[in-house]
Amino acid sequence: MPQLILIPGLAADAEMWLDQLAALPPRWRTAVTDVHARHGDIAAMAQALLQEHAGELVLCGASMGGMVAMEAARQAPQRVRGLALLGTGARPESALHRRQREGAIQMFEQGRVSEFVRASASLAFSREQAGNKALTRRYKDLVLRAGTAQWIRQNRAIMDRPDARLHLALVRCPTLVLCGESDLLTPPALSQEIAALVPGAELQLLPQCGHMLTMEQPEAVNAALLAWLTRLGR
Repeated sequence: MPQLILIPGLAADAEMWLDQLAALPPRWRTAVTDVHARHGDIAAMAQALLQEHAGELVLCGASMGGMVAMEAARQAPQRVRGLALLGTGARPESALHRRQREGAIQMFEQGRVSEFVRASASLAFSREQAGNKALTRRYKDLVLRAGTAQWIRQNRAIMDRPDARLHLALVRCPTLVLCGESDLLTPPALSQEIAALVPGAELQLLPQCGHMLTMEQPEAVNAALLAWLTRLGR
């Protein structure tokens, strides 16, 4: 049985997977990796993940974690037995998004972290959950816990990420692509693009759900993951 590795997104940690960890069957020996917090680029993160977890793997990555998962599948296709890509994209950074990230990095360097986190929280969730104070507080705490240096380093890794579209047609393992219909940070079109490129990929869009789908719609995410893992484990 392959081991299931959960890969957090930008400035996130195991907190974003709490609802999934509680629901996943023990037989998957699920672990949350922190390679994104210890390495400076997507390729190095993927390489470290493969070195630290032996044998066959099922990789489930959200946002930046999905980028790491796709790169790990490129580096070791024979070891990756399944891919679950949540709220992520395969394209390299656009010029517009690069400028936006540079502006955000400047805010962090100026010490305006709380100001940025308040603004970004409104983009992390759907309009239906934008007023959910408990949910937005969890998100804010998540980003603040990562700290300025790590947040900047991870953003630069995303800015320099490879074009995963170039190798997705070579993926041969079962692949689930999951995205919130109201995701403002990685719109559904990016998930649709991935699903179109990966042979046999399964695409699911979650209604009334934004970017932080594991936290905003945990029951729907769990249902999709569990159904997919059940088919994978047969």
